[in-house]
Amino acid sequence: MSTRIIDGTKISHEWRLELKIRVGELKQSGIIPGLSIILVGDNPASRSYVRLKEKACADVGIHSELHHFQSANEEQLVGLIDQLNDSAHIQGILVQLPLPGHIDPANVLGAVSPTKDIDGLHPLSIGRLATAQETFHPCAPLAIANMLQHENIPIAGRHVVIIGKSNLIGKPLGTMLLNRGATVTQCHSDTEDLFSLTRQADILISAAGKPGFIGRETIKPGALVIDAGMNRGEDGGVCGDVIADDVMGRAGLLTPVPGGIGPMTITMMLHNTVKSAMRMF
Repeated sequence: MSTRIIDGTKISHEWRLELKIRVGELKQSGIIPGLSIILVGDNPASRSYVRLKEKACADVGIHSELHHFQSANEEQLVGLIDQLNDSAHIQGILVQLPLPGHIDPANVLGAVSPTKDIDGLHPLSIGRLATAQETFHPCAPLAIANMLQHENIPIAGRHVVIIGKSNLIGKPLGTMLLNRGATVTQCHSDTEDLFSLTRQADILISAAGKPGFIGRETIKPGALVIDAGMNRGEDGGVCGDVIADDVMGRAGLLTPVPGGIGPMTITMMLHNTVKSAMRMF
């Protein structure tokens, strides 16, 4: 069996070309899509990711502004968010996670107006997703769902196994795929006999955050394997949860790391920002 690689970089590029056209149309109508990014501290990974987001915004014509605090308290962040909620020039607000330990992310994310919650992490956004109402979807799950759609992979009736229960990927992704007719099994670190479940999956999505966690013997032949892990290998390079070389020839399809979910996740941030701006028409 040959394993087909899903090229997230290529799919992302196609999306960004379309988004650039939409941004141009908005600008002709006097609307410049604007995104505010809030970063606290000097976490190297967060700073690197923010730079990628700023560059992506520039590439499609979205105005971005960075509010970078070396240190801040919850009150300062909520005060800034209140100002951004009222700004007519900003359609999207993104709080770069993780926040320092002394700040409760729930209070900060809950301060973002649901109309500008392009990360889909406000409690109202989460509730609307759970009840299949129109809302912003978190970017990584939205990236996965749109990559599956791009590849014409049916969801309804398929058995999807998700490893991970985070608010960023696992939980919202399970809800999104359930809403699309999948039979979803949600696994996590406390799941007993985990690999007996992964071997039953038509579509296996791993967001465990464990390098080398998924190999040939943990998947069923022909399974679609989505690697949503983002880890640092022993050499310092980025790697996923899946041992790619090991599953080649057994998996039907595979998303690589890097070059899979990552580029599309940032593109979905752009998509949600443009979606918010289009509501101003």
